[in-house]
Amino acid sequence: MAPTRSSRAAFVLLGGVQVTLIFTLAAVAVPLPGIGVEFGVRREELILLSAAYGLTFAGLLLFGGRLADRYGGQRALTSGLLVFGLASAAAPLAPGYGTLLAARLAQGVGAALIAPAAMAVLRTVFPSPAAYGGAMATWGGLSVLGATAGNLLSGVISALLSWRWAFAVPLAVTVAALVLAPRVLPAATGSRSGTGGPEHPARRPRLDLPGALLATAGLASASYGLVLTDAWSWTSGRVLAPLVAGVVLLAMFVGVERRAPDPLLPPRFLLDRRRALGLAATALTAAGTATVFVLFSLHLQDERGWSALRTSAAFVPFAVALLASGRVAGRLIGRYGAPVVTGTGLAVGAVGLVLLALLGMNGTVPYAYGLLPGFVLLATGVAASFAGAAVLATDRVPAERTGLAGGVHNTAMETGPTVVFALVLGVGGDTASLAVTAALFGTAALALRLA
Repeated sequence: MAPTRSSRAAFVLLGGVQVTLIFTLAAVAVPLPGIGVEFGVRREELILLSAAYGLTFAGLLLFGGRLADRYGGQRALTSGLLVFGLASAAAPLAPGYGTLLAARLAQGVGAALIAPAAMAVLRTVFPSPAAYGGAMATWGGLSVLGATAGNLLSGVISALLSWRWAFAVPLAVTVAALVLAPRVLPAATGSRSGTGGPEHPARRPRLDLPGALLATAGLASASYGLVLTDAWSWTSGRVLAPLVAGVVLLAMFVGVERRAPDPLLPPRFLLDRRRALGLAATALTAAGTATVFVLFSLHLQDERGWSALRTSAAFVPFAVALLASGRVAGRLIGRYGAPVVTGTGLAVGAVGLVLLALLGMNGTVPYAYGLLPGFVLLATGVAASFAGAAVLATDRVPAERTGLAGGVHNTAMETGPTVVFALVLGVGGDTASLAVTAALFGTAALALRLA
């Protein structure tokens, strides 16, 4: 059945919110040095500020998904939008570092409620498996679009206005979503499929609070330790302490989940091979994109002396190729299947990464030959990979676990860049990091081919 006008409107609203959540990750990326000068803070404090939003976002996603399944997608979505909007309003008014850090942490809390809830509501907008699969194929590319937009606009806004104006984007989208949601989204029915109202109390999934606390603390601590590898060695106590604490807490989480009557993350949920491959592809694709954005944002400004505005403009072809590939990815999935499209996308992305490793980091090679081909191929590949991986990660998920699926999918998307980026940077210079990422892309493509 073809999408109706109302379902298209609902998808545009929910998709716009999802893009904005990822945009907000990069809202302070390019202007970070200017923030440091304005507030007089050290490098390690800037690292924490950059990571703060992602720490609470990734750490609370599983719990946010459980809340969406228990209380309904629309209720969780509205609550998350309120928290996210208030934090986005407070951030540009921050008089100092501490206030801005608190606002970024609060933004992540709101985002952790919004992301899985939006996917739960999406299930009610497209109730048939075929329609939902088609919607997820498009949904998968929205996150990398948000990351690209964040890198593009944050540089433009900081150059023309101030870093504070970057928060106008999430604030405006939040206000629009709160106003339009009651008119555009389907009315809450009180079912347990994420429509907005809670089901009968006897049927509600329990809130696994011990599991939620351990998962949140473990993911946040381990992620923070990995983020600190940018400034300190792996053997530093500053890195080892949060890393070890995170690993211990996550191990305790696994133990608790095995005994919990209604676990936050049922162990069997990850045993489905297609779902596991989809989540791995999501994490790796997000990591590859983030690695390229970070390395080339620094390379173009530090090594080639480009301005923030010119650096942002360099990624415009990436965004164009991303949109073009995303438009056809859904049709390709319908024709060839999600595993084929995901694997092919990873393979194409690997070729793009190899070109960037061989030519992109060479400052004597012009942009048109050294960067442009790699950017276009990488964007084409990651759009297809994200689309296919989103379908694989949410395929055959029961309606009552749509919020859980959304939480797990977004957790893979948020933690993947932190983990992989920290690991590949440890192998050597920027060129080696790109080569290792390309090898990981190729390995994942082969695994999908053999699946």
